[in-house]
Amino acid sequence: MRIGRLDLTSMEGSPAGKRGQWGRRLASALVLLASVAALTLILSDHGIKGRLRPSESSMFPVVQAPVQRVQEREPVTDVALMQAEEARYRALSEFVAKRYRVSQDVAFDLVTVAHRAGRQLQLDPLLIIAVIAIESRFNPIAESSAGAKGLMQIIPKFHGDKLEAFGGEQAVFEPEANIHVGARILKEYLRRTGNLGIALQMYAGALDDNEDQYTRKVLNEHVRLQQVIAPSHQRPARPATVRSAAATPVNYPNVIPSALD
Repeated sequence: MRIGRLDLTSMEGSPAGKRGQWGRRLASALVLLASVAALTLILSDHGIKGRLRPSESSMFPVVQAPVQRVQEREPVTDVALMQAEEARYRALSEFVAKRYRVSQDVAFDLVTVAHRAGRQLQLDPLLIIAVIAIESRFNPIAESSAGAKGLMQIIPKFHGDKLEAFGGEQAVFEPEANIHVGARILKEYLRRTGNLGIALQMYAGALDDNEDQYTRKVLNEHVRLQQVIAPSHQRPARPATVRSAAATPVNYPNVIPSALD
């Protein structure tokens, strides 16, 4: 009797073969269920971590919201600064208009130009306004017997080079040109002397005045202007001696402005 190899395919219809097929199907189903369960646990764990540790999500690049808020605040800040600046100009121009009997609109324009010149030269704009007040009382066509002209009483023959940038000596009566040139002259004297009192006396051509009368007038007017824009509890005191700022006393000769250019 010859015994050959067992043909399993011929036994698929048998009860044992059917049990094998069901076993394989069951194993595949269990593997699938296990995979789904593992995936569900992973996703659930990730969601819990995200809820319990929100600081981890902040480590990722979602930073545009704060930047947008800063950008939105900038125009508001600019508007606030502009409003504060305009209020300052208005207060000063009202004071000038009332004290020197000029149009408030004209006074506002002159105050604005003085601030612009002060920013460009890093010079106190209130000092510029005070010099205008003492020199010309805000009369743009004022002219002295010595040939000083305009708001800050500039002598064109001494400062023609500075007026060239504004079209020449004929620009001396133009308010903006006059203020910018006068402020530049004063800034140069301050830089050379290092003393506000001496620089002001030099501006007036009155270095031989040991009582510094011109400087006192300007500084007193400067205090009035400060009081206009300062709160009542921060009102500045009256100026003291005007030449005390110099580290070492210096005797300056009586010179005309052209000798210093």
